[in-house]
Amino acid sequence: MAQMIQREKDLVGVGFGPANLALAVALAEMPGARRLDAHFIERQDGFHWHRDMQIEGSTVQISFLKDLATLRDPRSAFTFVNYLHDKGRLESFINLKQDAPTREEFTDYFRWAAAAFAQSVSYGETVESVEPVVRNGAVSRLRVLSRDPHGTRIERLTRDLVVAIGGRPRIPALFEALPRDRVIHTSDYVSCSGPLIDRGPMRVAVIGGGQSAAEVFYDIIQRFPEAQASLILRDHALRPADDSPFVNEIFDADFVDAVHGMDAASRRALIASMRNTNYAVVDHSLIERIYAALYRQQISGEARHRVLSGCAIEAARGGNGLTLSLRDAVTGTTIDEGFDVAILATGYHHDGHLRLLEGLGADLGTCEVDRFYRVKTPASYTARIYLQGCNEDSHGLSDTLLSILPLRAAEIVGDILSGTVAKHPLASAG
Repeated sequence: MAQMIQREKDLVGVGFGPANLALAVALAEMPGARRLDAHFIERQDGFHWHRDMQIEGSTVQISFLKDLATLRDPRSAFTFVNYLHDKGRLESFINLKQDAPTREEFTDYFRWAAAAFAQSVSYGETVESVEPVVRNGAVSRLRVLSRDPHGTRIERLTRDLVVAIGGRPRIPALFEALPRDRVIHTSDYVSCSGPLIDRGPMRVAVIGGGQSAAEVFYDIIQRFPEAQASLILRDHALRPADDSPFVNEIFDADFVDAVHGMDAASRRALIASMRNTNYAVVDHSLIERIYAALYRQQISGEARHRVLSGCAIEAARGGNGLTLSLRDAVTGTTIDEGFDVAILATGYHHDGHLRLLEGLGADLGTCEVDRFYRVKTPASYTARIYLQGCNEDSHGLSDTLLSILPLRAAEIVGDILSGTVAKHPLASAG
């Protein structure tokens, strides 16, 4: 295919999910930012947000005020409240007395906002590599090479690059070799669940102890009347997420300053102590609904669904169905259980930026970022690279969530507009 070389951009964003959408909004609204010629590249065919976890009735785990703009500027045209007003649903939403919208509605809000930037986004295009443009020993531009749905390669030169590509499914090693028609990740749940489960009395193992596992388990109970679902978790019980007011302050923007300012060991200890706000925990009301559903089984005498807590999976084998070897954490005994399908609610890796930027690897090292999410580069770089959604180790638990999207976007845009290029020589740069 012929290669098309486009004109140079001020900024290229890789990925167009909520993080870079919030960046686009900030670029459109912050003083001085409109002059920047920005373009975003998204491999999906349109704006999608967790489309295979759009389970009916599921809600987001944050307030509607933590949208794309409110924390940065409540007067923005891109707030969730203005979306409701534009859709004619503001009063009805108020009447719901609901702080957390459904995932379906928040996705529709994101799409409503994304529509304003349709001319600045290339959907269905995959970035294949990022290379330095070296002139007189300095890197003032980056070359972003991508391929569109027709196979045409496209080259863009940019001064600034913002990478926000989300996570990739975490598949435990035990399951990697098992057939994909038997084992799926929750990232494929909605599109795959019907063909896999709605085939009679299927035995389904849902593996994990967090919100996604609980949502999938409850959805199977409600939606597939012939299925037999088992929720398998290491912990001894489903634990409720701690969303009390003082604890929730760890998701405030000011807390990022505190976390980033700590030494590495203290930061790791703090993040680990706060993991029960986001990982391996479940919304309290969902726990109650699951318990009630299992209780109703006791009344009917038909125990088709179960929660297998305190179970470690020692082995997973294929063949005629699936066989999981489960070790009881209390007794230490191991038993084999047979299933037809396993659904993995095992989280995500947030390391895709390392593969994307491997063409710069000699210069970037481990892609350590500063307080404003800028990758620390050698002194020869004036081109700037920013990372969103993969900095939990340095910026805290809010980094992979929606909690501070507009404020983080404002910090990145502010850093870009400052016109200064901080020197962060890597140790290897000598």
